[in-house]
Amino acid sequence: MLNVNSRALSATRIQYGELRGAPLYMITLENAAVTVALINLGATITAIYTPDKTGVQKNIVAGFSDPLDYLHNPAYFGSTVGRYANRIASGRIIIAGTEYQLPINNDGNHLHGGFDGFHTKVWQVIQCNQTEEEASVLMEYTSPEGEEGYPGNLITQVLYMLDNENQLHIRYTAYTDKATPVSLTNHSYFNLTGFEQPSVTEHLLTINARTYTEKAENNVPTGNILPIAGTPLDFTHPTRIGEHIHELPADQGYDHNYVLQPGEGPAAVLEDPHSGRRLRVFTDQPGIQVYSANYWDGSIFGQQGFPYLKHGAVALETQAFPDSPNHAHFPDTILLPGDIYRRHTIFAFDVQ
Repeated sequence: MLNVNSRALSATRIQYGELRGAPLYMITLENAAVTVALINLGATITAIYTPDKTGVQKNIVAGFSDPLDYLHNPAYFGSTVGRYANRIASGRIIIAGTEYQLPINNDGNHLHGGFDGFHTKVWQVIQCNQTEEEASVLMEYTSPEGEEGYPGNLITQVLYMLDNENQLHIRYTAYTDKATPVSLTNHSYFNLTGFEQPSVTEHLLTINARTYTEKAENNVPTGNILPIAGTPLDFTHPTRIGEHIHELPADQGYDHNYVLQPGEGPAAVLEDPHSGRRLRVFTDQPGIQVYSANYWDGSIFGQQGFPYLKHGAVALETQAFPDSPNHAHFPDTILLPGDIYRRHTIFAFDVQ
């Protein structure tokens, strides 16, 4: 566990601009060992500073140096993704006999909420709070009926909370007045070297999953749930990300949804043997999408001052299964009026 003294945690907020008349804020959550930087545009994590085994702090997530650059964030760096994370086949869903057509923004499918998903929205900062136990920020966005083709008005809140155990909690809550699909995630990309190493192929990854949702050629589920044993997708034990990545030419790397095993342990563990940094991911979500930045090409220089190259980071997106509204045997993702969507993910940081 990282060294933490008794200093109270802090939560600060600074306005840096406006968009469409709404204030844009930079928010910082900090304890003695970990600093988390966020903005309310896209309810986005812009930086996470953690120490290595010698105490040197680095920002371990992908992001832009200038917060205004998040006005155009096609890679979804650190953003809250919704209303529906991942893909919906052909953008079509049927709810109670009514068909809805969502925008097509990715290879014939609807991806991450569409062209103007939650990652593009200015979220209202409801509260910043700090105590001796936690530092937090609560943000809210109301998505109106018909936005990006979705039915119903949806009120969504995301709470980011850093505690004294160096755990970043992400809690999602949502309410609707009409049945609508909901699957929310955070789209941070991690490189535990702070991008000093341009690739995460030497990182060790463990995933608490024995099966995955098979994909068709257009990157949406076939409906089959298949075992990962004996395939390049097997991370049931700590395995170098680069060990089998060359065996996935269709995706140029990992871009797969794992079916998580229920239990008390972490859904995923990411380790950098060189720096000693470790990330453990805990969640109550049924799946985790592992994406190894397969199309980064060096055209973006990140906050760390290095170009972001292919396989330069890995996203561990806790979420519902892709295209769940079109597969009755997948966990249900339709939120009904009167019900409350609640999901919880923890990013826990330490050194080994």
